[in-house]
Amino acid sequence: MDLKKIFGTILTVLGIGGLIYTAILFSNDSGTTKMLIVYGVLGAIFFFSGVGLIKRD
Repeated sequence: MDLKKIFGTILTVLGIGGLIYTAILFSNDSGTTKMLIVYGVLGAIFFFSGVGLIKRD
């Protein structure tokens, strides 16, 4: 396996985790708006950059 694909997989999994954590905070009403925005944006950035690394080959 290529190093780029491994790193892309790690970023994708971290991004999915961040997005799931944001959804849990949102559904429980326990997160502030600032927390939701930060975790959601970071999760999306990690997810899409990881997918981009996996796709590019």
